[in-house]
Amino acid sequence: MLNVETKSEDLRSSRTLPLTPMQFNGPKAKVQLRLSVQRLRTLQQKKEAQAKAARRDIASLLERGKVETARIKTESVINEDIHVELLELLELYCELLLARFGLLEQTAREPDPGIAEAVASVIHGAPRTELKELHVLRDILMHKYGREFSVAVMEDRKLVSDRVLRKLVNDMPSEALVDAYLYEIAKGYGVDWTPQSPEYAEKEDENKASAVDGEPKEEESTVASSDKSKSDVGSKVLPEKAGKDETAKIEVKKSPPTEEDEFDALAKRFAALKKK
Repeated sequence: MLNVETKSEDLRSSRTLPLTPMQFNGPKAKVQLRLSVQRLRTLQQKKEAQAKAARRDIASLLERGKVETARIKTESVINEDIHVELLELLELYCELLLARFGLLEQTAREPDPGIAEAVASVIHGAPRTELKELHVLRDILMHKYGREFSVAVMEDRKLVSDRVLRKLVNDMPSEALVDAYLYEIAKGYGVDWTPQSPEYAEKEDENKASAVDGEPKEEESTVASSDKSKSDVGSKVLPEKAGKDETAKIEVKKSPPTEEDEFDALAKRFAALKKK
């Protein structure tokens, strides 16, 4: 229902446009592009902070055995992650339009091939965001290229990036993806929980076998290599003439991975999951 309403609103706005392109205000468009980039970045940071808090809540729910509630919250987190990816793509296209602004200033009925995908993707994707600056930029682009081009973008998805179109689909996350998220969240927060599926049961058996054999886990090896690199850097700044006794007195204190490091690793695993 939401998709139908959004599409009908977009089409109504496109029908109010002039039949021919209007005069393009270059300085105003450049300012609006910069504002859009800034606001897109700010919104991404805000949503990422909210996602961290949500993952922490999900880990707490798993620890207390409230799996069904955790699954529902995880579906919301997945949808928010997809929306953040949409914001990242729109930011990328705005930066592309800034870098190739000379092509945007050309007087043509349709955008140059070098910026066509960026223009179409911003026009098509902006209504799914809450950013007023991006909506104004969309109006500028629609007025520049006229009604015919704008309707083709909105109705036929002409020139719109496939990556943007995939982020606009409102499908419920699959059970496998929800399990993968829950597994990674539990693993990242040290919660003893595994999805009830053969795939994850095999993973747990492998992890237990590795622990018995004394093989380092992935996270431990990463921290160890990080600590080693820090100690290497520390040794480089020692005086060349320092004696063995002096160097022996210097100790490199290992610090446990911070919460930010754990979240960075968790974010990378989530990105890998969504590419499958």
